[in-house]
Amino acid sequence: MSVRPQSDIFEPFRVAIRGILYTFRTQRHMRIHLYVVFTVMLLGIFVGLRLNQVMVLLFVISLVLVAEMFNSAIEATVDLVQPTYDPRARFAKDIAAGAVLITTIIALVIGALMMLDEHRWERLKLNLTAPEPFGVPIAARWVLGMLLAFVAVVVGKGLGKRGQVLKGGLVSGHTAFGFFTAVTVMFLTDQYLVAGLVIFMAALIAQSRWEAKIHSVFEITLGAAVGVLLGLVLFGVTPK
Repeated sequence: MSVRPQSDIFEPFRVAIRGILYTFRTQRHMRIHLYVVFTVMLLGIFVGLRLNQVMVLLFVISLVLVAEMFNSAIEATVDLVQPTYDPRARFAKDIAAGAVLITTIIALVIGALMMLDEHRWERLKLNLTAPEPFGVPIAARWVLGMLLAFVAVVVGKGLGKRGQVLKGGLVSGHTAFGFFTAVTVMFLTDQYLVAGLVIFMAALIAQSRWEAKIHSVFEITLGAAVGVLLGLVLFGVTPK
């Protein structure tokens, strides 16, 4: 009777490390996410985050990295099963990319909120809801700006005769919303670190639209211009 050789207990670890290294070498977004991890951790140490905050930050960052690896695995599997173009294959890739985008945005928002202490958070809530001399609370201005940005994006898509309501077109909607929110936060906070983080988030969203070949540099620039102009009008020109 033959004796079955025992499997190497370290083989699963070698396979997992090989997968991580392969993803890092072949996927540009994975490298960007890892650089962001180191940057965020250094910023967390610089601003003096507590241990539980660092643990939460590491958890949400790990979700981004895991989502990126799943995205790469799904793309490789789809290309293997369906090497020619198929709308269903593209749909599967888009869903995987969307999962990465959602986890990235959530991680950036959580990281930005952790930079605020309890006092600044309470003051921010009061500023968002309190009536102002202009007569419109900050939260209402932000909602109005998002609606105006949506209208500008739809009109731009109509003028450009290309793209759908939620994808493609003359004006990048994701970039417009991202930069409008970034400018809003810049006028609401006196913390340069928080302002820098939201600008970085908006730039990351814009870069993802160009990387996915959904928008050209010109279309992304138009989207950023729409967001910045609306932010300046609603929060920079009007009284605080």
